[in-house]
Amino acid sequence: MSHATGNFDPMATAREGTYWQPFTANRRLSANPAPRTVVEAQGAYYKNIEGNRLFDTLSGLWCTPLGHAHPLIAEAVKTQVETLDFAPSFQLTHPGALQLAQRIATMAPDGMNHVFFANSGSEAVDTALKVALGYHRIRNEGNRFRMIGRERGYHGVGFGGMSVGGIVSNRKMFAAGMMPGVDHLRHPYVPEKVAFSRGQPTWGAEMADDLERLVALHDASTIAAVIVEPVQGSTGVLVPPVGYLQRLREICTRHGILLIFDEVITGFGRMGAAFGAQRFGVTPDMICFAKAVTNGIVPMGGVIVSDAIYNTFMTGPENAIEFCHGYTYSGHPLAAAVGNVVLDVMEREDLFAQVRALEPVLEESIHTLSDLPVVADIRNIGLTAAIDLKPAEGKPGARGLAIFEAGLQQGQLLRCTADTISFGPPFISTAQELRDMVATVRNLISAVA
Repeated sequence: MSHATGNFDPMATAREGTYWQPFTANRRLSANPAPRTVVEAQGAYYKNIEGNRLFDTLSGLWCTPLGHAHPLIAEAVKTQVETLDFAPSFQLTHPGALQLAQRIATMAPDGMNHVFFANSGSEAVDTALKVALGYHRIRNEGNRFRMIGRERGYHGVGFGGMSVGGIVSNRKMFAAGMMPGVDHLRHPYVPEKVAFSRGQPTWGAEMADDLERLVALHDASTIAAVIVEPVQGSTGVLVPPVGYLQRLREICTRHGILLIFDEVITGFGRMGAAFGAQRFGVTPDMICFAKAVTNGIVPMGGVIVSDAIYNTFMTGPENAIEFCHGYTYSGHPLAAAVGNVVLDVMEREDLFAQVRALEPVLEESIHTLSDLPVVADIRNIGLTAAIDLKPAEGKPGARGLAIFEAGLQQGQLLRCTADTISFGPPFISTAQELRDMVATVRNLISAVA
């Protein structure tokens, strides 16, 4: 089966490494590109250049909960391009961005009524960090410059997000470019205490008190913000213990520290609610979002801020720019049009309720794999789950990579990071598709291990 156009041979180009791909073992891909080259997508499935149909077990990269090729989204893209394909967001606005901002603010927790648009989760995080610094400076607390992230946290690849992130492999090469004044909370995942938990572990709320250690070390008057993912997604679905996020909120409030939730993965329904903030009953000062807001069709991200933060910036001369920050494509008309249709579909098809209905199906199915000797842990919450495999002796990550590659031959597009398999299937999945997914994964693990 060939998808070459004219004289272009995509497989030859892939083998040559012309396209330097992100977060990819490029030499391994170049050696055998065909199974990894996707050419079509429909519903919850991809098709690769070999013609194999692959169930999309992670919704692209956590970003396509509505599946692929939704006709209403395709129609919206065409209509918007023909109507208003680009509009500057500096000193101008347009109805699509205004409507989407209003709808997102309505979905957010009470008191969070202002949306600043970016183009990705990485940009959203860097925007939130700048908002935090600006907020404290306007309030004559410019000495608050420190940012607190968390071990194993992932906040994108901008220098700000990388600095507050806690994944070593993403940090070590770029250590010379890290922001100063950043520290990290210990993460609350202690396998011997919480392994094989279903939903939120009952142990670990006290791990939030690690913030008090950092307050004592640095003094609260120097700390601007704490940023955490409600569920740590990219590191393998680390679920917050019962009460953990509440304690973080209490400590931040007590010391005047802003709390930022990075909801790039958990936002827009993945937890069965609009945001993880509502699922866990905790209201932060800012929420970063991206991915699902446009179903991954057009890049978009943003930050939802509290009324208190926004009103703090709205001071000084009325003709002054209050926040000297933004992007050429902030609130892009095409992204906004898609975002509005995505929210229409989520509401019309009641997809948050669908997530809540599928959550116990995924939980029951995925935990059946606990009998496999090579499985070290299984975690789940909302429509997310993860499996940790015991590494092969002397070959960490080898089992995960082998399962990923075998999955491409068995109809599964899996997300394997080292020896962890993460799951975030589309909201439109059926219960049987989830059960079939887990059954296939059982076979793959057994074959590889």
